[in-house]
Amino acid sequence: MKKMELKFWLAVAAIVLAVFAHAQTADGNAGINQATTQVKSYFATGTNLMYAIGAILGLIGGIKVYSKWNHGDHDTGKVAAAWFGSCVFLVIVATVLKSFFGI
Repeated sequence: MKKMELKFWLAVAAIVLAVFAHAQTADGNAGINQATTQVKSYFATGTNLMYAIGAILGLIGGIKVYSKWNHGDHDTGKVAAAWFGSCVFLVIVATVLKSFFGI
């Protein structure tokens, strides 16, 4: 009788655990919606940060290009294009991400 009683209580415990586990699982949509809301709230700040980084890179690039131009380096155009391209890339990425996420 002892084995039968042990099996019964193990079965009851398994059922109770299964019910509690099912009750603890939350709707995944609520978590996804909360994460989306949090990302959208930080997005404007991140976009402004990208614009600020682009402006700083533009200033640094302008100074470096001016310095190369004054020294008479031959690759001034290449350096200017690289710095200008990086600034434009940051602005375009920020704008495209804004429109992609609908913010």
